[in-house]
Amino acid sequence: MKGYLHVYTGNGKGKTTAAIGQAIRAAGAGLPVLFAQFVKGMKYSEITALERFKDLIAVRQYGRGCFIEREASDEDIAEACKGLEEIEKVLSAGAYRLVVLDEANIALHYKLFSVERFLSVLDKRRMDCDIVVTGRYAPQELLDAADVVTEMKEIKHYYTKGVVARVGIER
Repeated sequence: MKGYLHVYTGNGKGKTTAAIGQAIRAAGAGLPVLFAQFVKGMKYSEITALERFKDLIAVRQYGRGCFIEREASDEDIAEACKGLEEIEKVLSAGAYRLVVLDEANIALHYKLFSVERFLSVLDKRRMDCDIVVTGRYAPQELLDAADVVTEMKEIKHYYTKGVVARVGIER
């Protein structure tokens, strides 16, 4: 079975949620799954949920909190680069049939690592490995390399009325 590169991007809600759904579907079919999250390092509800599937879905985080509300530090960059190196080893080893790289587009947007380096890491995957990359601001080079691109577009959101992220719904 050939693996494909999927990109979920856009300013709308649901990119990580869609990737989690894909991970659960793959695990349900008996495929080994890695869910790797960049930028974020806190215990979000999606991480807690995925940990319930620990025999089916491996979870790794490559972030120190969530720096989106501040400038990325040297430590943030080092953590993301360490994560990308680990992903390169994982893809080369070929142990997973689905690898989700959640918020990797954000890491690219904030230049935690280069697009060229990222694409070279993705090229290390076995031919039967699907990769899902999520996050806003997907660079054009990644969109060009992808087999599937889904854009989540915000039409209306209660954030604009001051509603903060709610546990279990947005975080």
